[in-house]
Amino acid sequence: MKNTIKLLVAVCFGAGLIAGCAPKTTIKESEMAVNVRGELKEGQQVGPKKKIAVIAFDNKTAYGQTRLGTAASDILTTELGKSGRFILIERDKMDKILAEKKLQTTGAVAADQIASSGKVLGLNAIVTGSISQFGVKTEGEDYLVYESKKQIAEATVDLRIVDVSDGKILWTDSGKGVAQKKVSATLGMGGRSGYDETLEGEALRAAIVKFVNNIIDKIDQMEWYCYVAEVDNDNIYLDSGKESGLAVNSKLKVTRPGKPIISKSTGVTIGNVENDVGMIEVVKYLGENGAVAKVVSGEKPQPGDICRVK
Repeated sequence: MKNTIKLLVAVCFGAGLIAGCAPKTTIKESEMAVNVRGELKEGQQVGPKKKIAVIAFDNKTAYGQTRLGTAASDILTTELGKSGRFILIERDKMDKILAEKKLQTTGAVAADQIASSGKVLGLNAIVTGSISQFGVKTEGEDYLVYESKKQIAEATVDLRIVDVSDGKILWTDSGKGVAQKKVSATLGMGGRSGYDETLEGEALRAAIVKFVNNIIDKIDQMEWYCYVAEVDNDNIYLDSGKESGLAVNSKLKVTRPGKPIISKSTGVTIGNVENDVGMIEVVKYLGENGAVAKVVSGEKPQPGDICRVK
C-alpha cells in the first residue's frame, strides 16, 4: 500500500534575523536498521551485507530536466550509506551496464530489464523511482518601500525497490515534500529576492528522507545471496567476501537458475526454476569483496550459480 508522506521544511529569513522551524531531514542512528551496538533490530534479516544500487530517478515533470532525477538519487544514496547496512555500487557502473544494453539510465527502465542489468554487477536490489510532480511558486506582497515574499517548492517522489534475483518490484511508496523560504527586504537594505535553487534539494530531501527506514527494513528482510564468479580447478571464486561480512568457514547452498516460470494466465514471468547443485564452504577472502570456496558436497558449481547461507 502506498503511503503519502507530507513534510514541511521552513526557513525564514528576516532583515539580519533568522527564525523558523526545521524538521529532521536526515536519518539518525536510532532510526537505522542497526542499533548502537551494530546489531540488527528484531525481525530483520541476519546475514552479510547486500549489494544495492540507486539509479537516477526519472523526472516526469517539465522542470529541471535531468537535474532533479540525479539530485534525488544522490540524496537517497547518501541517506542509505549512513545506515552502514549495504554495499552501495557506484551509479556510474550501473549506468554503463544499462548503456551497453541500450537501455535508459533512469527509473523509466522496466523492472525485469533493471534486474537483468543488476545481475551483471552481482546486485541484490536496485532502488529507483520517479519525480512525478514538481513546482515552484512565489507568494507575498510588494509595498512602496518593503517587500515580503515566500518562495515555495513542492515535490512528489515515487519510489520502488526491485529484487534483482527475480525482477519483481519488492516495494513501492510515494511521498510529498515541501520547502519554503521567506524573504523580507526594505528599500536600501537588500535587493529584490531571486529564486533560491537550494529549495529544490530541500523539497526532494523532505519527500525522500521518510522512505529511508522503510527501504532499509524491506531490503534487510530479503534473503541474502551471492554469485559464483569463476571456477578454477578446485577453487570456487565468489563475488562476495570480507566487505560483505561473509565469514570464513561459512557453508553456502548452491543452486543453478533454470528455465523461467511464466504464468499461463497472465504471461508474466514469476521466477525461475532453481536446480540444486551442492554445498560449498568459504575458505579465505580474495581482495576486499571476494572469497574462495571449496566443494563440500554435490557437483562443482559453474559461473552464475547462486549461493545462499545454509
